[in-house]
Amino acid sequence: MSELGALSGPALLVTSALLHASWNAMLKRERAPEAAVTWVLLVALLVATGAALRFPGAGLPTGRVAGWAAGAGLCEGLYFVALAAALARAPYGAVYAVARGGALLLVWPAAALLLHEPVTASSAAGAALVCTGVFLVAWAGHAEGGGAGLALAALCAAGIAGYHLCYDRALAGGGAPAPIFAIALGVAWPLAWLATRLRGGTAPLTPRSAARWTLAGVVCAGSFLLFLAGLAATGAGAALTLRNTSVVFAQAIALLMGERPPRRQLAGAALVVLGASLVAWR
Repeated sequence: MSELGALSGPALLVTSALLHASWNAMLKRERAPEAAVTWVLLVALLVATGAALRFPGAGLPTGRVAGWAAGAGLCEGLYFVALAAALARAPYGAVYAVARGGALLLVWPAAALLLHEPVTASSAAGAALVCTGVFLVAWAGHAEGGGAGLALAALCAAGIAGYHLCYDRALAGGGAPAPIFAIALGVAWPLAWLATRLRGGTAPLTPRSAARWTLAGVVCAGSFLLFLAGLAATGAGAALTLRNTSVVFAQAIALLMGERPPRRQLAGAALVVLGASLVAWR
Protein backbone atom coordinates (compact mmCIF):
# COMPACT_ATOMS: atom_id res chain seq x y z
CA MET A 1 0.00 0.00 0.00
CA SER A 2 2.82 2.34 -0.87
CA GLU A 3 0.39 4.71 -2.58
CA LEU A 4 -0.55 5.86 0.91
CA GLY A 5 3.01 6.75 1.75
CA ALA A 6 2.63 10.34 0.57
CA LEU A 7 0.04 11.00 3.26
CA SER A 8 1.02 11.60 6.88
CA GLY A 9 -0.20 9.36 9.68
CA PRO A 10 -2.55 12.02 11.12
CA ALA A 11 -4.05 12.71 7.66
CA LEU A 12 -4.72 9.00 7.14
CA LEU A 13 -6.34 8.72 10.56
CA VAL A 14 -8.61 11.76 10.16
CA THR A 15 -9.75 10.54 6.72
CA SER A 16 -10.35 7.13 8.26
CA ALA A 17 -12.39 8.80 11.00
CA LEU A 18 -14.71 10.45 8.48
CA LEU A 19 -15.29 7.19 6.63
CA HIS A 20 -15.82 5.34 9.91
CA ALA A 21 -18.49 7.76 11.11
CA SER A 22 -20.15 7.52 7.70
CA TRP A 23 -20.56 3.75 7.57
CA ASN A 24 -21.78 3.68 11.18
CA ALA A 25 -24.45 6.21 10.18
CA MET A 26 -25.44 4.02 7.23
CA LEU A 27 -25.90 1.12 9.62
CA LYS A 28 -27.93 3.26 12.02
CA ARG A 29 -30.41 4.13 9.26
CA GLU A 30 -31.28 0.48 8.74
CA ARG A 31 -34.42 -0.85 10.41
CA ALA A 32 -32.55 -3.98 11.49
CA PRO A 33 -28.87 -3.05 11.97
CA GLU A 34 -28.16 -6.34 13.74
CA ALA A 35 -29.06 -8.25 10.58
CA ALA A 36 -27.50 -5.80 8.12
CA VAL A 37 -24.11 -5.85 9.87
CA THR A 38 -23.31 -9.39 8.69
CA TRP A 39 -23.66 -8.33 5.04
CA VAL A 40 -21.61 -5.18 5.67
CA LEU A 41 -18.88 -7.22 7.33
CA LEU A 42 -18.86 -9.79 4.50
CA VAL A 43 -18.39 -7.05 1.90
CA ALA A 44 -15.59 -5.53 3.98
CA LEU A 45 -13.94 -8.98 4.13
CA LEU A 46 -14.07 -9.29 0.33
CA VAL A 47 -12.60 -5.79 -0.11
CA ALA A 48 -9.85 -6.51 2.42
CA THR A 49 -8.99 -9.78 0.67
CA GLY A 50 -8.80 -7.98 -2.67
CA ALA A 51 -6.55 -5.31 -1.16
CA ALA A 52 -4.32 -7.99 0.36
CA LEU A 53 -3.90 -9.61 -3.06
CA ARG A 54 -3.33 -6.26 -4.77
CA PHE A 55 -0.96 -4.86 -2.12
CA PRO A 56 0.57 -7.94 -0.49
CA GLY A 57 3.34 -5.96 1.25
CA ALA A 58 5.23 -8.36 3.49
CA GLY A 59 2.99 -11.27 2.41
CA LEU A 60 0.54 -13.29 4.45
CA PRO A 61 1.12 -12.98 8.20
CA THR A 62 2.58 -16.00 9.99
CA GLY A 63 3.55 -16.86 13.55
CA ARG A 64 2.95 -14.16 16.13
CA VAL A 65 1.78 -11.64 13.53
CA ALA A 66 -0.97 -14.03 12.42
CA GLY A 67 -1.87 -14.63 16.07
CA TRP A 68 -2.23 -10.91 16.73
CA ALA A 69 -4.31 -10.56 13.56
CA ALA A 70 -6.61 -13.35 14.74
CA GLY A 71 -6.85 -11.68 18.16
CA ALA A 72 -7.87 -8.48 16.42
CA GLY A 73 -10.53 -10.47 14.60
CA LEU A 74 -12.03 -11.74 17.85
CA CYS A 75 -12.21 -8.16 19.12
CA GLU A 76 -13.62 -7.00 15.77
CA GLY A 77 -16.36 -9.62 16.08
CA LEU A 78 -17.30 -8.29 19.52
CA TYR A 79 -17.20 -4.75 18.17
CA PHE A 80 -19.49 -5.38 15.19
CA VAL A 81 -22.05 -7.35 17.19
CA ALA A 82 -22.15 -4.83 20.06
CA LEU A 83 -22.24 -1.86 17.68
CA ALA A 84 -25.24 -3.13 15.73
CA ALA A 85 -27.12 -3.93 18.95
CA ALA A 86 -26.32 -0.51 20.43
CA LEU A 87 -27.42 1.38 17.30
CA ALA A 88 -30.73 -0.47 17.42
CA ARG A 89 -31.39 0.88 20.93
CA ALA A 90 -29.85 4.36 21.32
CA PRO A 91 -29.18 7.57 19.34
CA TYR A 92 -26.34 7.35 16.84
CA GLY A 93 -24.34 10.31 18.17
CA ALA A 94 -24.38 9.08 21.76
CA VAL A 95 -23.49 5.48 20.88
CA TYR A 96 -20.59 6.63 18.77
CA ALA A 97 -19.19 8.89 21.47
CA VAL A 98 -19.37 6.28 24.22
CA ALA A 99 -17.76 3.61 22.05
CA ARG A 100 -14.89 5.77 20.85
CA GLY A 101 -14.28 7.53 24.16
CA GLY A 102 -14.46 4.36 26.21
CA ALA A 103 -11.87 2.79 23.95
CA LEU A 104 -9.57 5.76 24.46
CA LEU A 105 -9.82 5.37 28.24
CA LEU A 106 -8.61 1.79 27.86
CA VAL A 107 -5.98 2.14 25.14
CA TRP A 108 -4.20 5.34 26.10
CA PRO A 109 -2.79 4.12 29.45
CA ALA A 110 -2.13 0.66 27.99
CA ALA A 111 -0.09 2.13 25.15
CA ALA A 112 2.01 4.08 27.62
CA LEU A 113 2.45 1.39 30.29
CA LEU A 114 2.62 -1.80 28.22
CA LEU A 115 3.90 -0.63 24.84
CA HIS A 116 6.16 2.13 26.23
CA GLU A 117 4.85 4.80 23.88
CA PRO A 118 6.13 8.26 24.87
CA VAL A 119 3.76 10.57 26.71
CA THR A 120 4.40 14.31 26.32
CA ALA A 121 2.69 17.13 28.17
CA SER A 122 0.75 18.13 25.05
CA SER A 123 -0.34 14.59 24.23
CA ALA A 124 -1.45 13.94 27.81
CA ALA A 125 -3.40 17.21 27.88
CA GLY A 126 -4.93 16.36 24.53
CA ALA A 127 -6.01 12.92 25.67
CA ALA A 128 -7.58 14.46 28.79
CA LEU A 129 -9.53 16.92 26.65
CA VAL A 130 -10.74 14.14 24.38
CA CYS A 131 -11.92 12.15 27.39
CA THR A 132 -13.71 15.18 28.82
CA GLY A 133 -15.36 15.94 25.51
CA VAL A 134 -16.54 12.39 25.00
CA PHE A 135 -17.89 12.32 28.55
CA LEU A 136 -19.98 15.42 27.86
CA VAL A 137 -21.36 13.88 24.68
CA ALA A 138 -22.23 10.63 26.44
CA TRP A 139 -23.79 12.48 29.38
CA ALA A 140 -26.05 14.40 27.05
CA GLY A 141 -27.03 11.23 25.21
CA HIS A 142 -27.81 9.39 28.44
CA ALA A 143 -30.09 12.19 29.56
CA GLU A 144 -32.22 11.54 26.48
CA GLY A 145 -32.66 7.83 27.25
CA GLY A 146 -31.17 4.76 25.66
CA GLY A 147 -29.36 3.40 28.71
CA ALA A 148 -29.31 -0.18 27.35
CA GLY A 149 -27.85 1.03 24.09
CA LEU A 150 -25.14 3.00 25.88
CA ALA A 151 -24.23 -0.07 27.96
CA LEU A 152 -23.78 -2.01 24.71
CA ALA A 153 -21.72 0.89 23.39
CA ALA A 154 -19.41 0.46 26.39
CA LEU A 155 -19.00 -3.20 25.42
CA CYS A 156 -18.27 -2.00 21.92
CA ALA A 157 -15.51 0.20 23.39
CA ALA A 158 -13.83 -2.89 24.83
CA GLY A 159 -13.80 -4.45 21.38
CA ILE A 160 -12.33 -1.30 19.85
CA ALA A 161 -9.59 -1.14 22.49
CA GLY A 162 -8.75 -4.79 21.96
CA TYR A 163 -8.42 -4.63 18.21
CA HIS A 164 -6.38 -1.41 18.40
CA LEU A 165 -3.77 -3.07 20.59
CA CYS A 166 -3.77 -6.32 18.59
CA TYR A 167 -3.40 -4.47 15.28
CA ASP A 168 -0.57 -2.42 16.76
CA ARG A 169 1.33 -5.56 17.76
CA ALA A 170 0.70 -7.23 14.39
CA LEU A 171 2.03 -4.18 12.54
CA ALA A 172 5.01 -3.90 14.90
CA GLY A 173 5.82 -7.53 14.06
CA GLY A 174 6.26 -6.64 10.40
CA GLY A 175 2.81 -7.43 9.06
CA ALA A 176 1.26 -5.45 6.20
CA PRO A 177 -2.08 -3.64 6.82
CA ALA A 178 -4.22 -5.31 4.14
CA PRO A 179 -3.32 -8.96 4.88
CA ILE A 180 -3.65 -8.38 8.61
CA PHE A 181 -7.09 -6.84 8.14
CA ALA A 182 -8.21 -9.67 5.85
CA ILE A 183 -7.26 -12.29 8.44
CA ALA A 184 -8.99 -10.33 11.21
CA LEU A 185 -12.24 -10.05 9.24
CA GLY A 186 -12.02 -13.72 8.34
CA VAL A 187 -12.21 -14.41 12.08
CA ALA A 188 -14.78 -11.71 12.86
CA TRP A 189 -17.38 -12.49 10.17
CA PRO A 190 -18.33 -16.00 11.39
CA LEU A 191 -18.75 -14.62 14.91
CA ALA A 192 -21.08 -11.86 13.71
CA TRP A 193 -23.02 -14.30 11.54
CA LEU A 194 -23.42 -16.77 14.43
CA ALA A 195 -24.57 -14.03 16.81
CA THR A 196 -27.19 -12.91 14.29
CA ARG A 197 -28.44 -16.46 13.79
CA LEU A 198 -28.67 -17.09 17.54
CA ARG A 199 -30.75 -13.92 17.97
CA GLY A 200 -32.93 -14.84 15.05
CA GLY A 201 -32.23 -11.47 13.44
CA THR A 202 -33.37 -11.21 9.82
CA ALA A 203 -33.97 -8.46 7.31
CA PRO A 204 -35.51 -8.68 3.82
CA LEU A 205 -32.85 -8.63 1.12
CA THR A 206 -33.91 -6.42 -1.77
CA PRO A 207 -31.86 -4.82 -4.55
CA ARG A 208 -31.95 -1.51 -2.66
CA SER A 209 -30.91 -2.98 0.67
CA ALA A 210 -28.16 -5.01 -0.99
CA ALA A 211 -26.83 -1.84 -2.63
CA ARG A 212 -26.93 0.08 0.68
CA TRP A 213 -25.20 -2.67 2.64
CA THR A 214 -22.58 -3.17 -0.06
CA LEU A 215 -21.74 0.54 -0.06
CA ALA A 216 -21.49 0.51 3.74
CA GLY A 217 -19.16 -2.49 3.56
CA VAL A 218 -16.86 -0.78 1.06
CA VAL A 219 -16.71 2.39 3.18
CA CYS A 220 -16.11 0.26 6.30
CA ALA A 221 -13.18 -1.53 4.66
CA GLY A 222 -11.70 1.75 3.46
CA SER A 223 -11.91 3.27 6.91
CA PHE A 224 -10.10 0.36 8.55
CA LEU A 225 -7.39 0.07 5.88
CA LEU A 226 -6.58 3.78 6.22
CA PHE A 227 -6.65 3.41 9.99
CA LEU A 228 -4.11 0.58 9.91
CA ALA A 229 -1.80 2.60 7.66
CA GLY A 230 -2.06 5.53 10.09
CA LEU A 231 -1.60 3.27 13.10
CA ALA A 232 1.66 1.97 11.67
CA ALA A 233 2.90 5.56 11.40
CA THR A 234 1.79 6.96 14.77
CA GLY A 235 1.38 4.26 17.45
CA ALA A 236 -1.68 2.98 19.30
CA GLY A 237 -2.29 5.83 21.76
CA ALA A 238 -2.02 8.68 19.29
CA ALA A 239 -3.86 6.72 16.59
CA LEU A 240 -6.89 6.07 18.77
CA THR A 241 -7.04 9.68 19.91
CA LEU A 242 -6.87 11.02 16.36
CA ARG A 243 -9.43 8.45 15.24
CA ASN A 244 -11.76 9.94 17.84
CA THR A 245 -12.14 13.00 15.62
CA SER A 246 -14.81 10.76 14.11
CA VAL A 247 -16.96 11.80 17.09
CA VAL A 248 -17.11 15.29 15.56
CA PHE A 249 -18.03 13.92 12.17
CA ALA A 250 -20.65 11.76 13.86
CA GLN A 251 -22.31 14.79 15.47
CA ALA A 252 -22.50 16.56 12.10
CA ILE A 253 -23.95 13.46 10.46
CA ALA A 254 -26.41 13.07 13.33
CA LEU A 255 -27.71 16.58 12.59
CA LEU A 256 -28.21 15.63 8.95
CA MET A 257 -30.08 12.51 10.09
CA GLY A 258 -32.51 14.63 12.12
CA GLU A 259 -31.02 14.18 15.60
CA ARG A 260 -30.85 17.38 17.64
CA PRO A 261 -27.93 17.11 20.05
CA PRO A 262 -28.02 19.42 23.12
CA ARG A 263 -25.35 22.01 23.83
CA ARG A 264 -23.38 19.67 26.11
CA GLN A 265 -23.01 17.26 23.23
CA LEU A 266 -21.79 19.96 20.84
CA ALA A 267 -19.37 21.34 23.45
CA GLY A 268 -18.00 17.85 23.96
CA ALA A 269 -17.42 17.44 20.21
CA ALA A 270 -15.46 20.71 20.17
CA LEU A 271 -13.22 19.46 23.00
CA VAL A 272 -12.55 16.29 21.01
CA VAL A 273 -11.26 18.38 18.10
CA LEU A 274 -8.99 20.44 20.37
CA GLY A 275 -7.69 17.41 22.22
CA ALA A 276 -6.94 15.46 19.03
CA SER A 277 -5.03 18.47 17.68
CA LEU A 278 -2.82 18.53 20.78
CA VAL A 279 -2.09 14.81 20.49
CA ALA A 280 -1.13 15.16 16.83
CA TRP A 281 1.08 18.21 17.47
CA ARG A 282 4.81 17.60 17.64
